[in-house]
Amino acid sequence: MEFTERQIEIIEAAALRIDKHGIQNLTIKNLSADIGLSEPALYRHFKSKNDILLNLLDYFTAEMKERLDSISIKSDISASDKLTAIFNSQFKAFTKKPAVISVIFSDGIFHFNKGLSDKVTGIMNLMRGYVNDNIGEGQKNGEYSDFINSATLSTMIIGAVRLTVLQWKLSGHKSNLTENGNSILSAFLSMIKR
Repeated sequence: MEFTERQIEIIEAAALRIDKHGIQNLTIKNLSADIGLSEPALYRHFKSKNDILLNLLDYFTAEMKERLDSISIKSDISASDKLTAIFNSQFKAFTKKPAVISVIFSDGIFHFNKGLSDKVTGIMNLMRGYVNDNIGEGQKNGEYSDFINSATLSTMIIGAVRLTVLQWKLSGHKSNLTENGNSILSAFLSMIKR
């Protein structure tokens, strides 16, 4: 998916506004003022607030998929190193642009909008797919124990990491997301590695 520089600027400004003021304060008027663009000029790039949100989620999904695909295709590292790299990539992305967490963790807010809800679900399923494939690969090659199936382990790991990310967000980004996230991941790996 291709975005213009101006569209990326609008998308990132929308994420910042949601992070600072809540999604209810994301209006075309407020967003236009945030970036010093007239409302009609903003409408030349996006049809509506909903369109901005849909594109914001698409933008994050495309960026995430590109990053994680480049890790998943590596054949010269162990499954556990690959899983650590996948999560570290996410931690780095969240640390670099923490406002995106406010959007993708707003899934409850989007439940009245099927399009937005589907996009957030897609992001969660995408991440679950990478983790599930990694665990399946590790179980197949004997690196991970198979006493718990890959789908259940994926849910457990992602749930624990999601809680860690949420705690980081609620702390005002004062804790060390990468360190805390790796601590959780390391505990899971020590339980499942043979």
